[in-house]
Amino acid sequence: MKPIDVITIGRSSVDLYGAQIGGRLEDMGSFQKYVGGSPTNMATGTARLGLKSALITRVGDEHMGRFLREELAREGVDVRGVTTDPERLTALVLLGIRDQHHFPLIFYRENCADMALCEDDIDPAFIAEARAVVATGTHLSHPRTEAAVLKALRLARETGAQTALDIDYRPNLWGLAGHGAGEERFIESATVTARLQQTLHLFDLIVGTEEEFHIAGGSTDTIAALRAVRAVSAGTLVCKRGPMGAAAFTGAIPDSLDDGEAGPGFPIEVFNVLGAGDGFMSGLLKGWLDGESWPVALSYANACGAFVVSRHGCTPAYPSWEELQFFLKRGVRQTALRKDAELEQVHWATNRHGDWSTMRVFAFDHRLQLEEMAREAGADAARIGAFKQLCLDAALQVAGGRPGHGILCDNRLGRDALYRAAGTGLWIGRPVEWPGSRPLTLEPELGPDCGGLGEWPLAHVVKALCFYHPGDDAATKAAQEETVLRLFAAARRNRLEFLLEIIPSKVAPVTDATSAEVIQRFYDLGVFPDWWKLEPFATDAAWAKACAAITRNDPRTRGVVVLGLDAPEADLAAALQLAARHELVKGFAVGRTIFGEAARGWLSGSLSDAAAVAQMAGKYDTLCRIWDRARGLKEKAA
Repeated sequence: MKPIDVITIGRSSVDLYGAQIGGRLEDMGSFQKYVGGSPTNMATGTARLGLKSALITRVGDEHMGRFLREELAREGVDVRGVTTDPERLTALVLLGIRDQHHFPLIFYRENCADMALCEDDIDPAFIAEARAVVATGTHLSHPRTEAAVLKALRLARETGAQTALDIDYRPNLWGLAGHGAGEERFIESATVTARLQQTLHLFDLIVGTEEEFHIAGGSTDTIAALRAVRAVSAGTLVCKRGPMGAAAFTGAIPDSLDDGEAGPGFPIEVFNVLGAGDGFMSGLLKGWLDGESWPVALSYANACGAFVVSRHGCTPAYPSWEELQFFLKRGVRQTALRKDAELEQVHWATNRHGDWSTMRVFAFDHRLQLEEMAREAGADAARIGAFKQLCLDAALQVAGGRPGHGILCDNRLGRDALYRAAGTGLWIGRPVEWPGSRPLTLEPELGPDCGGLGEWPLAHVVKALCFYHPGDDAATKAAQEETVLRLFAAARRNRLEFLLEIIPSKVAPVTDATSAEVIQRFYDLGVFPDWWKLEPFATDAAWAKACAAITRNDPRTRGVVVLGLDAPEADLAAALQLAARHELVKGFAVGRTIFGEAARGWLSGSLSDAAAVAQMAGKYDTLCRIWDRARGLKEKAA
């Protein structure tokens, strides 16, 4: 069995998508950054569908090139074939959604990195690992990149791999239109037709729109064009027909496109057509390589295309395999898929990045408590920021570059530590509540509409602490619920994960069912946290009820972390032992138990920087070991 299902080869770019809808590209005020380029989109799309995907391309030795590498790796794409070009920049594309018919775009590809792809970039051993190699039309437009593609195809055929072509005709990338004509999809050219027809016999599968088959076949009559392609290729031809679906032809071309093999189409409101073809191709490749019939493969393809048509961006719109199965089983309930709350929750939850199955989090997001410690020590509160840098040092020391560690750190007192943590591999949570507030009030930096979240790095997790109890009066409940709802919506709008921390025991007496009742209430309101942060319960029954409430409402949640409440280490160890019995609990997020003693000593001047770091690292490491042992015992018992 070959280790790679599919290698795509060709364009790789960063897509900068206009965030404003319904205006000219000239009018765009901000842009969302996504992975782009047809083969790169397909590598991601197929990886999300469960195929082992790889990419051969070039990127620049700069920030955008590194973004593509990192994002592809997060999506599970094998990047061994991605070469870093020290002389050229990564390609960029600026795109916009003008209306349901016009999608302006500008390609910034002058001497870009991926167009420097050459034969030396094609490793025979790498190609030999693949079941299929997929090329796209743009890289047949230049002798150097064409030579690279032809070498990959020759090697693929020699090693028994299947080959596929997405015609992906962009006239201006063939030099037939100006920079402002990126949206143009068809210009006749005998030269392009001839170039394509020289290679069509090398493919087992050829995919294109009617216009793309027009250029491949040299005729604007679709049937005639398909027959011209059939004359030089025995491969399966799949013709995309927009809202009419697609048709597959394995033999002679009939007199009507309706006579091809077809899969069900989906009545979807057109929002954005850019990248829909790459989504279609991803679904088609999944079905093809899984050995499904053409109607089944085309149903995958049509559904994947429908997701893109209804969402913002190309790669971010592609579904996970779980999402695709959910959609095909349940069907269309809202033609604007991006407004289908149930489907969007599945999309969000099944396409999150990172494996955080273990969460050992050092929480030093405390503000009120550290300000009180500074006052007690007679220290300037301005020193708190420096202390939080020491907390980060301790976290990094214990993590040692290994996965499963994180921090909670604020921006108001801990800004320097928060910024320095970026890119370290730590999970990063960031509080938004005003310390001690009840009803919940947010930090002023967020603004009245939570617009401040737009300034956050995408790796930061929004953390909100809500002192909420089922026995609260109606006014308090309403105020807190409105704030959480607004915050959750803003987090999703800004593509940020959300952690909701609830501590009912600080409000009124609790039973084993109290937290479960609070959890259910927030789900009933439509709040689906990626994470829950819960206080350490005294009984297994309380954990069972809380975990059942979460799983019942959101089986795809990231999970639960246990907070510390400044408990003594021995008490916290016992609480973690109890929590670890429940698979949904992924770890802890503990603060004062780790930093309390060190903070008092350092703020009073009796503890040096090094001693404070050493003390905190020791306590943090001890908790990590306690958790690991507790979870290890559970796993062995299971």
